[in-house]
Amino acid sequence: MERHIRLPILTDEPAKQGGWHGEQLKRSFAKYGVEAVFISLQDCYFSLTVGQDIQLPGFHSMPKAVFVRGIAGGTLQQITMRLNILHALKLQNVKVYNAPRAIERTVDKAMTSFLLHRNGISTPKTWACESRHTAHRIIQESKKKLVIKPLFGSQGTGVRLLENGVLPVPQESFIDGVYYLQEMIDSGEKPHDYRVFIVHHQAIATMKRSGNTWLNNVAKGAQCEQITDNEITKLAEAAANILDLDYCGVDIIRDQTGRLYVLEVNSIPAWQGLQSVTQLNIADALVEDLLRKIV
Repeated sequence: MERHIRLPILTDEPAKQGGWHGEQLKRSFAKYGVEAVFISLQDCYFSLTVGQDIQLPGFHSMPKAVFVRGIAGGTLQQITMRLNILHALKLQNVKVYNAPRAIERTVDKAMTSFLLHRNGISTPKTWACESRHTAHRIIQESKKKLVIKPLFGSQGTGVRLLENGVLPVPQESFIDGVYYLQEMIDSGEKPHDYRVFIVHHQAIATMKRSGNTWLNNVAKGAQCEQITDNEITKLAEAAANILDLDYCGVDIIRDQTGRLYVLEVNSIPAWQGLQSVTQLNIADALVEDLLRKIV
């Protein structure tokens, strides 16, 4: 690897602010003589005139790679524009980590569930629809508790438990006209699930998350504990392979009979909670994988 190269970390925050995860990556890149520069994806644009077709602030030529650390929410047109920038970079032979197609498959929970189910990966029973009437019928006919989630979202924001056939279906902004429903998986008296971190198709660290309520997200106060479980890691690796991701976080739950289910796959995962319970430097593992792929 040549020294003193510059690579962008594309964030969903204002330029020059990468947050905790961005700073971890920046330090890891520096170990390899690579200067990581934070760029807000919203500030990148097409310039189809003369010279460089895609303008990345602070870059006068195409970098070898970009690390996608965040894609901000927005209107359909704004999100399409941001994803198009990533697709265009890939077409210009820039390594996009993770690839835009992989991000599209996983940022949409319904498509993730569909692809996993279609490929034989055990997931909770799931429904996704636009019709409020259909959502009402599904809830009324269900014999188990259901969880309603935003189609796009992370860290447990907007996730709700629907008990006893609760009606009407909520219409708050998190839902945005699409009803994504999953059967709740009961993990036992003390609610918990697992996060597996995958880099280059291999599990590098796994933790058990134990929540104060039925929701086990670290952002919602769940406690983290590093574990080793080959059955969980093999399932997570299989899910990541199906979705063709460079790296990801796979959320898995085990019901009271011992059966495992993949809940979600996150192509832009947080790892601050996992880093707090593992000796492995996760940012180093990510940077090493990316740099190997652009040598």
